[in-house]
Amino acid sequence: MTDTPSSPHHRTGPILRRPPVRSTYRLQLRPDALTFADARAIAEYLQQLGVSHLYLSPIMTAMPGSAHGYDVTDPTTVSAALGGPSGLKALADEVRGRGMGLIVDLVPNHVGVGDPRRNPWWWDVLRNGKKSAFAHFFDIDWSPANGAGGRLALPVLQSENDPAALTVDRSGPEPVLALRDLRFPIAPGTDGENALRIHDRQHYRLVSWKAGIGTYRRFLAVSELAALRQEDPAVFEITHRELAAWCEHDLIDGVRVDHPDGLSRPVAYLAALRRLIGPQRLLLVEKVLGRHEPLDPTLPVDGTVGYEALAQIGGVLVDPAGEPALTELSHRLLGHGSDAEWMADTEHRIRRAVAERLLVPEVRRLVAAVKRDAAVNGFDSAAISDMALTNATIEVLSHMPVYRTDYPALAGVLTEVVAEVQRRHRELTAPLSVLVRALAAGGEAARRMHQVGGAVAAKAIDDTMFYQAARLVSLQEMGGDPGRFGRSVLEFHLANAERAMRRPMTMTTLSTHDTKRGEDVRARISVLSQVAENWARSVTAWLELTPAPDGPTAAFLLQNMFGIWPVDGTRPAAVPQLRERLHLFTEKAVREAGLRSSWEEPDSEFESEIHRWVDAVVDGPVGLELSELATHLAPHARSDSLAQKLLQLCGPGIPDVYQGCELWEDALVDPDNRRPVDFGHRLAMLQSLTGTPELESTGAAKMWIVAYALWLRRERPDCFVGGTYTPLFAGGERSDHMVGYARGRAGEPPQVIVAATRHSVALAEAGWSDTVLDLPSGTWTDRLTGHTFTGRVRLEKLFARLPVALLVR
Repeated sequence: MTDTPSSPHHRTGPILRRPPVRSTYRLQLRPDALTFADARAIAEYLQQLGVSHLYLSPIMTAMPGSAHGYDVTDPTTVSAALGGPSGLKALADEVRGRGMGLIVDLVPNHVGVGDPRRNPWWWDVLRNGKKSAFAHFFDIDWSPANGAGGRLALPVLQSENDPAALTVDRSGPEPVLALRDLRFPIAPGTDGENALRIHDRQHYRLVSWKAGIGTYRRFLAVSELAALRQEDPAVFEITHRELAAWCEHDLIDGVRVDHPDGLSRPVAYLAALRRLIGPQRLLLVEKVLGRHEPLDPTLPVDGTVGYEALAQIGGVLVDPAGEPALTELSHRLLGHGSDAEWMADTEHRIRRAVAERLLVPEVRRLVAAVKRDAAVNGFDSAAISDMALTNATIEVLSHMPVYRTDYPALAGVLTEVVAEVQRRHRELTAPLSVLVRALAAGGEAARRMHQVGGAVAAKAIDDTMFYQAARLVSLQEMGGDPGRFGRSVLEFHLANAERAMRRPMTMTTLSTHDTKRGEDVRARISVLSQVAENWARSVTAWLELTPAPDGPTAAFLLQNMFGIWPVDGTRPAAVPQLRERLHLFTEKAVREAGLRSSWEEPDSEFESEIHRWVDAVVDGPVGLELSELATHLAPHARSDSLAQKLLQLCGPGIPDVYQGCELWEDALVDPDNRRPVDFGHRLAMLQSLTGTPELESTGAAKMWIVAYALWLRRERPDCFVGGTYTPLFAGGERSDHMVGYARGRAGEPPQVIVAATRHSVALAEAGWSDTVLDLPSGTWTDRLTGHTFTGRVRLEKLFARLPVALLVR
């Protein structure tokens, strides 16, 4: 080996200068499993793995017990449960002493208000109403016509009988209203003996969550998260005061911004944020780009968190030959092909449903703003009914091709959408003219239009439609387009080349805390595209053998089950927590899909039936056949996992490794993908690696590839960030089964070659035949195997040991 985890140069003395970002490792901090002190303890392991920066989940004070940190309750303090400011400083010192750095996850859009006692700003607003010093921090509608009599509506009532359960809790330092385990403040001078009468005198009003009454802007449709008004300089200053201190004391090297599309003015916010952190620190945004949406080149950011790269890397490994059989199976079981045509029609329908049901308060407030802004330009509010104006507004929202259209690069998109809606619905011309008049004013209505549009898109596409399709569920991921059955090699190369040129420091990823399936689960499911006819026959037989209460749900679940099914001979029932995890995923899947059950109105009878079916699959003959198929295809799934990992790690951008993903992982949607990671096991494995591992169940081969790729990025950084990208193509009968590229320093010949196998099922039967790759001049050594090559190399020799190669001149 040319470099080993125990090499002495892995531990360096104190390094004062800020280390360049070459790669990141995402850590999901949580008080019960991974604190700042715990992160310090694994810093040496991450350094040995080759990581340059730890990428931390939110670190501000959040709801007690929060396993993710996005429900921040105090944006002005570092979480004491994680270790507080001293713990953060100690972690920063530890990693900086190792030549590494920190990237932090910033949550500017909202704060947690699910338990008002935990959020001092929110508590003060509830107590003092509009007179609260913090009232302007939140986007609250205090108008008399807000649906709550001018008060702040809190959608916490579960039933009509809930108000009768209100009591006064006098056990603490001050009396509070109590409802179940919730507590609410009592305004000065409004105390009394009767809880209901006290409630009627407060600045807030408890309402049913089913009533559609909301007077504060939320995060999407989550009432427990209240949006902040970052457009107010005072709010920006106080919520970024800690960040400014971290930058002043040089504790961090970059920022990841959570959900900027929810802000009132994201462009202005990002400009202010860039000024605060300075020009040299990394600035990334969690931006879900539309099908043809570019990341606006005028934004002062280095890139996104990598959802688009995830779709491209995974998509190039999908076999287009499987599309007809999987489309036909989808037609048979779901009544549609889950294809582009269905996606377009369904997206519009679901967007409308989301706007009409889940986001009623936001749409109502938007329409009120439209009427006000249009009135400024002479609109008579009596001329058009609220129903007509609401219908026109929702129709425009449901046709938006992106989250929001007010980025400079998207100028004209909203115009096209309005024109298309008018063309389709001539009867909406009058209310559309009112909407246009309001949007042209560039005021509140325009801002809310874009904010609501982003919420509609997120809930409709990622949280609903991606649970209703089942042609190939590995494509149903944030930033993905399941209507496109994979990506061609040519598309893959052009996307990489553009990333290398335009956004060399954008993040790339394969797994995040938000992905619906982890990278290795998606890789295994994508292999079904290579055996599509076999899968279609198997599913048909399985549903005859063990009939499901609902065909579409079963078709969706079977692919996900296949993705995490044990392949080491262990019966699923014997795998710890597997059954429980499948049931939790099943519940979330059927409720998100909203076809037979939902979060708002769960169908307990149907859910019980589908849970019984899941148990029947796990314990019965279908489970045995699933095991047989998954085991048979396991080598190909592992081949694809290694391929996508190496393509990501050496490709353009800053690669992020999600915690634990240096080994095989079987994560499903959150919270399954946020389970604690056994870092001790990983450290022991890394230190035990002495030669090229076999492609087997331990995941050692994946760790081998991750380490060598990250070490190479450290050894030759100029070949990657800011380096050149050159597509490579094989020649011969099986040339389309390889995807590869070369990297190098600007103005110099290539120094690194990455080659990966794709569509390996066919190769298992026919082999590589005469397929060759012509290497650039020089002698090339595969860092993964130690083998040396020159000139023309046969791919059967290049991939004799592993399905991937990492060649260095």
